Amino acid sequence: MTETPPLTGTQRVALVTGAAGGLGREFAIALAARGHRVAGLDLADMSGTAERIPGDRFLPVRADVTDPDEVGAAVEEAAARFGALHIVVNNAGIYPPIPFEETTLEDWRRIMRVNLDGPFLVSRAALPHLRAAGWGRIVNIVSAVVFLGPPDLVAYTTSKAGLVGFTRALASAVGADGITVNAIAPGLTRTATAARTTGADGGFDRVRASQAVPATEEPRDLLSTLLYVVDEGSGFLTGQTINVDGGSAKH
Repeated sequence: MTETPPLTGTQRVALVTGAAGGLGREFAIALAARGHRVAGLDLADMSGTAERIPGDRFLPVRADVTDPDEVGAAVEEAAARFGALHIVVNNAGIYPPIPFEETTLEDWRRIMRVNLDGPFLVSRAALPHLRAAGWGRIVNIVSAVVFLGPPDLVAYTTSKAGLVGFTRALASAVGADGITVNAIAPGLTRTATAARTTGADGGFDRVRASQAVPATEEPRDLLSTLLYVVDEGSGFLTGQTINVDGGSAKH
């Protein structure tokens, strides 16, 4: 493995979970394009992400966000490779549409493990590195469903609402350390997973009809918000949930 050059200027090191595809892939690429070094954490193959990030700016790390040992090892590998860790994007998540009466306890627990336990474990493992740097940005990807409450996503909505609460409380806990914690709430975004699940059978059309902006949300529609939240100048923004859903939910 070649030695990674030292960080210069405002270069930062980011960790993005769920970086193999969908929003996570686009987030990783956008952060690398901004000049940051990026570690992707996923169980799936991340070669498609690596192909779109030139040079030595991307490190794929295979890990399960629900396994504390794997998460801890992944965070340490990223920090060791790049020399620090500053930005965490908790993006990994699952959203199976299941009618409430058909939701089993194992369904419920699986959704909570990935969507809520995962960000907790990753943030907890990363926090010592952010504190050591004296600067940090934690970004939790939630969902506009927390403001809308769709009937077929009760477990998913509950998990993302919990992540909003986690965002607010953690922001209060780490603000004095120069670390901000914010959430971004996308609407139904056109990804391969969404096309197979909530976007299928006219789902995109139904959501688009409820929006003020009559277009289907694309991953690129979220990138400017992510880059704003992690920017050097955004140190006074914390504990917030920024809704980016084309105006379906207004709050």
